Amino acid sequence: MKRTLISVAPLLLGVAILLTGQGLQGTLLPVRANMEGFSTLAIGLMGGAYFFGFTLGCLRGSTLVRKVGHIRVFAAMTAVASAAPLFHGLWQEPWLWWLLRFVTGYCFAVLYVVIESWLNEQSTNETRGAVFSAYTLITLTVLAVGQQMLLLYDPRQMSLFAIASAIVSIAAIPVVLSAAPSPAQAEKKVKLNLRRLYRISPTGMLGCLAAGLANGAFWALAPSFVFSYSSDVSLAAWFMTAAVLGGAAGQWPLGLWSDRVDRRWVIAFASLVGLVMGLLVWQFYSQVSTLSLMLMSAAWGAVAFPIYAVAVANANDNAEPGEFVMISSGLLLMYGLGAIAGPFLTAILMDMVGPGGLYLFAAVIHLVLLGYTIYRISQRAHPSEAEHPPFAESLASTQTASNILDEEM
Repeated sequence: MKRTLISVAPLLLGVAILLTGQGLQGTLLPVRANMEGFSTLAIGLMGGAYFFGFTLGCLRGSTLVRKVGHIRVFAAMTAVASAAPLFHGLWQEPWLWWLLRFVTGYCFAVLYVVIESWLNEQSTNETRGAVFSAYTLITLTVLAVGQQMLLLYDPRQMSLFAIASAIVSIAAIPVVLSAAPSPAQAEKKVKLNLRRLYRISPTGMLGCLAAGLANGAFWALAPSFVFSYSSDVSLAAWFMTAAVLGGAAGQWPLGLWSDRVDRRWVIAFASLVGLVMGLLVWQFYSQVSTLSLMLMSAAWGAVAFPIYAVAVANANDNAEPGEFVMISSGLLLMYGLGAIAGPFLTAILMDMVGPGGLYLFAAVIHLVLLGYTIYRISQRAHPSEAEHPPFAESLASTQTASNILDEEM
């Protein structure tokens, strides 16, 4: 185990550096957009553009890797992704920021393809769980660190954009110079079958779509929501960090619980709590203390972010041998489609009902998921213990791209 972790340490270091830059950008851009007077809809479209590019990168990025190799692709995507923050800092035009976020989303998805395929190659069945647990821990930690870096300089200045660019560039060094052998290229393509996916797990499919709708809206528009409460930049950084840490705290308890019961009850519970917390924030966010707002953010994140992972596990419970790859890719696509639409729909609602519309939208999504999940429980019994594989973390809700491969649509 120790030898395996040492062999992948350069790759994990590259991930840590890369996602620190990602965490900084994810909060910096909406904050600066608010300062520049971008409309809520423009900021929502920026978030949707990122996930549009991210989804395309998830589904098609492996073709690029197959053609020119992991090292070249990682170096090229890092170069493009590190240039984007500089252009953000130089020109504050909504249409340009939409384009840059699309490109950034595509680049980061491909970068995750390279990193995760490399980690899989260096791991065995006995060590893979530990390796990806370390990967998850690093992901959640450095995203929070990146968000806190927003406090270093005034977002109106070029400094933070330059730092984000430099961090992403530096991430290439440990990966490109790693002595670990580059993973072999998979030759087989897997056909995506959404109809079959729905027959396998309607709840899993809708759960991933709902997670994309709610979580995608959060990543894009939460800083705008915080600005309605206070123009203090530090509050935006702490609010986002609280949600991420809440998601980290909630993922394993909910996941382990789902190993012992019908996972749909866990999805229903998380949806119920997400519904209640969403309504509470919507109604009372302007009346509570800053500490209470942080606790609300953490509580919402603790149930909203793990829904994707539990939904994926539920879908795999019902899969036939040989269908796991198709299921993982199909569910990732559903998450991506939701994350594209969520920021756009939420921005419209926020223009209609105010900033609290972000959490009203999330509450409605969780209400629909809750109702549908309970309906499905009444229609189909859960798998037997032998057909109930153990829960495994999934990172899509924290903006990574686990279980990615190239698809034939």
